[in-house]
Formats: sequence, structure tokens, C-alpha cells
Amino acid sequence: MNWDDQVAYIDLAAELGYEYILMNALWDTNIGYERMEELIRYANSKSVDVFLWYNSNGSFNDAPQGPRNRMHTSIARKEEMKWLKKAGVKGLKVDFFGGDKQETMRLYEDILSDANDYGLMIIFHGCTLPRGWERMYPNYVRSEAVLASEMLIFSEDVRKNEAFYATLHPFIRNTVGSMEFGGVLLNKYLNRGNKQGQERLTTDAFQLATGILYQNPVQMFALTPNNLTDTPDFIINFMKEILTTWDETLYIDGYPGKYAVIARRRGETWYVAGVNALKEPVKLELSLPIYAGTTIKVYNDNSRRETGLEEIQVKQKGIVKITIQPGVGFVLTN
Repeated sequence: MNWDDQVAYIDLAAELGYEYILMNALWDTNIGYERMEELIRYANSKSVDVFLWYNSNGSFNDAPQGPRNRMHTSIARKEEMKWLKKAGVKGLKVDFFGGDKQETMRLYEDILSDANDYGLMIIFHGCTLPRGWERMYPNYVRSEAVLASEMLIFSEDVRKNEAFYATLHPFIRNTVGSMEFGGVLLNKYLNRGNKQGQERLTTDAFQLATGILYQNPVQMFALTPNNLTDTPDFIINFMKEILTTWDETLYIDGYPGKYAVIARRRGETWYVAGVNALKEPVKLELSLPIYAGTTIKVYNDNSRRETGLEEIQVKQKGIVKITIQPGVGFVLTN
């Protein structure tokens, strides 16, 4: 969290055509309120809007990351939100909620209600499962409530089980409500240096697939500025065009813990995405009348776990045969 890196990420968002950037913990001390207003103006000049991270803490939360003690009481919260609106911030990511007791559940709704008065969207992180808030508050965006992408950086066990978890989320957690995962990591190593350390064990095609499998109306993808030059153009182009809101979702095939294939539609555009958590390839014959008689793009990995792009003609019966290699994924789109 520093000025130069945030500028680089704003420039990345602008290059990708993304609407928002999330500025994470410690911006209040590492950049400061006054300079943050300048940084927000720079982002807006690039047609990028800003979400800011906040600690939810009050008496139930001693997490040290700041900004602290700005969300837990009505007076502090409204004072902060007045400044946020003036500075041009569009939303907050509020973190570190302490359990499901009545006091905490009331805090969620108080934050949502006050933020709505100031035209601010809300993301909850380090939080409980959402309970219908998307129907109650127009400014509610999403909740984490899942073992999210940051744990791929913190835990080798989570990295080793990334494909397994990816076959669970579409059937379990994400069916309840929008899920703040923060996915599509394209670095080979999940750290700043990208040369050694926390190696990513999944392929690029797998990562693209999770961008479709995991649903959020505002997706904070975990891309980094170096991805623009060290990732193939067809993958970056996919990420420039990827959708985040959908008109229809269909189950295609799968079994939790083994593999998952889901289709999502916006208008006339269909995406079909799948991942495989098994130790052996999964050979599927998918009935996809949505693609009958059309040419589609196929993002998939070969047996050497190399991601490629090809176009295929789907016959009138709408049958698509696809092999998902162990621990990898695929995406189809028209």
C-alpha cells in the first residue's frame, strides 16, 4: 500500500477498461486522507472509480489494520461517509466482523443503511454468509464468507486444494448469494516478485474458468500490472471482455469435489466454464443447444497444462466434446 503502486494499479484498471479499483488496508497511514483525495481524482481522470477498505472494529474487534474505529458507531460512520462522498469514493470494503451475534448483525445493516444515504456501495469481507441483503439494500454488492483467494497466498494447503474448492463453490457457497473471492490470479508466483515462493498450481485456463464460475456483480480480479506483458494477449483480451452480471445461469454437469461445469448468459452471449479437481482427465460430451450451428471460442489446456485458444464449429445437434485435464479448466464462449 503506497502511492506509486496504487497509481500503477489505476493505470492497469484503465488499460483493461475496468470500472473500479479497490485500495486495501493501511491507505489512511501509508497515503493519508489529503493525498487520497488527489489519488481519487487521478483515478477518476482515467475513468476509474474507487472502493476503499475499512476495518469494522469496535469493542469486538482488535484487528490492527486501519482505518480503524470509523464504522462501528453512527456518529463516526456518518462523519466518515460524508468525507467519502465529498472525495468521490464509490464504495467501501468493510472487514473483520466478529461473529453472528445480534450486535454484529445489526452493525451490518447499520453500515448498509447509512452508506445508502451517502450513495456508497458496500462489500463485506471477513464476514458471515449473506442473508438476503441484496433484496433489502440497493447498495449491497457482495460478501466474502468463503476461503477466498488471499488464502492461496497465505496457505500452501489451500493452493494444493484450489481445484477441489473450485468444484464446491458454484454448488454450495455461491448459490446462496454473491461471493467476494477475488480470483483470476495470473502470476506464476503469488507474490510481488513473481519469481519464486508461493507457486500457483493451477493453469491460466483454470483461472479464466473461475472468473465465470464465481459470481459477483462487482468482481475484484487479482490481476497485477506485469500481467499486461507476461500473459498472452488472448488471455488479457478475455479479461477485458469478461462479464460480471448475468441474465441466466444453468447447471451443465459436475459433482461437488470432482468437477463442475456451469453456463451463464448475458443477452445473446453465453459462457460455459468448467474445472476438474480429479487426478485424471475428465472427458465430457456436453449437450449445448445454445451453441448449435455456431462457431465458438474454446479456452482450454493441453496435456502439458499449456493454455490455448481455438475456434470450433458446433454442429446442429449442439454437442461439444471437451477434455478437462487434471486440476485445470476450460471456457467456451460465442
